Amino acid sequence: MSRHVHILGICGTFMGGIALLARERGFRITGSDANVYPPMSTQLEAAGIELMEGYEPGHLEPAPDLVVVGNALSRGNPAVEYLLNSTIPYTSGPQWLAEELLQGRWVMAAAGTHGKTTTASLMAWLLEQAGMAPGFLIGGVPANFGLSARAGDSDFFVVEADEYDTAFFDKRSKFIHYRPRTLCLNNLEFDHADIFPDLAAIQRQFHHLLRTVPGEGLVVHRAGDTALDDVLAQGCWTPRSSFAVETAADWRAVPVTPEGSEFDLQHGEQSVRVRWSLLGRHNLENALAAAAAAHHVGLSLEVIAEGLASFKGVKRRLELLADVEGVRVYDDFAHHPTAIETTLQGMRRAVGGARIIVLLEPRSNTMRGGQHRAALPATVAAADQVFWYQPPGLDWDLADVVSASPVDASLATDISTLAADVAAMSRPGDHIVIMSNGGFGGIHARLVTELQQRQESQA
Repeated sequence: MSRHVHILGICGTFMGGIALLARERGFRITGSDANVYPPMSTQLEAAGIELMEGYEPGHLEPAPDLVVVGNALSRGNPAVEYLLNSTIPYTSGPQWLAEELLQGRWVMAAAGTHGKTTTASLMAWLLEQAGMAPGFLIGGVPANFGLSARAGDSDFFVVEADEYDTAFFDKRSKFIHYRPRTLCLNNLEFDHADIFPDLAAIQRQFHHLLRTVPGEGLVVHRAGDTALDDVLAQGCWTPRSSFAVETAADWRAVPVTPEGSEFDLQHGEQSVRVRWSLLGRHNLENALAAAAAAHHVGLSLEVIAEGLASFKGVKRRLELLADVEGVRVYDDFAHHPTAIETTLQGMRRAVGGARIIVLLEPRSNTMRGGQHRAALPATVAAADQVFWYQPPGLDWDLADVVSASPVDASLATDISTLAADVAAMSRPGDHIVIMSNGGFGGIHARLVTELQQRQESQA
């Protein structure tokens, strides 16, 4: 009989990936979570994994062979307290991954404040296109694969390397467990204010990560990123390769079109033209990081360009959800002010003078705590109109953000009313961007339904 593994916090993007990997390796998987919503819930259900709502001690009866504990759970949680009082073995997701799948493999990791999911997805796809069949675990769902994790059929494994803490019993960053041979450092800013007091504390964890990269590996890093430069200056025992858009670096992207859908990928004296579907300067940087990593494992620039051209993006990264009579609705993860700003700037370059309407829920732990509140108004300057949603439990009032907005802004407190209002004001040619790192009260489906009903009533 296969071993039974129960996962606490199974619908998180990382833990959901662990569930898929464990099932692929022959384990019997069940899981509990307090927040069950797509895309992870549907992905797990499609894989035949039993999901249980909430954290009841009864979910651990009869006792599984092992419990994998997600980092969203803490002391006082009923399932955690029951687990600790029992004799059931338990571990963290990162430790399980390291012990079960990463031993003896060439690990390629994408780390940084922004772009980890897209960069990791790109790395996995570039290797896949080259016939290298990598395993991967990504904190999102790459459209080319349709799932966030797989064990793979080669020595290569791509992982999104998150600096968030591992578990309530292991406060090291998750990425410390992975021991990468190829490491991409995209950028570094202050984030996760719920666990890090300042940027220096995050830099310390990144330097611990650098200490795990072998001397025969490669560290790929963004050129001119002061916070990353400070980390590298603390000590780096591995060859380095830099990347930048337009400015001097080992790997460069020179945009041919303003929105970045066409660019020249340059490495030394080599150059190749790339045409792809992603937008914005930030995605050019993601492409450069992935290209440098793929080149490290043997891919040529020509093969890399082919892989970039066929990359379909990642769910919830400016993902087009619907086009209802010329009104296009997008879903974007938007966990940090810089991510909001660069995404909207990229869209503005792509759509020109078309109207951009933004629905924004400041939901990340750092934004909920108010640490980024002063930076938020300026992030939406590329939009035409913004609806800021005040979610339940937000520790501060968004009214000041609305009043300081450089564009037309409103405060919303009811999901149904917001969806109806936005549908009523929309017109063909509009681009509506829904920005949240959570479920946003199901507004995505509500808005699309409102738009479709309005269309039918006008037919």
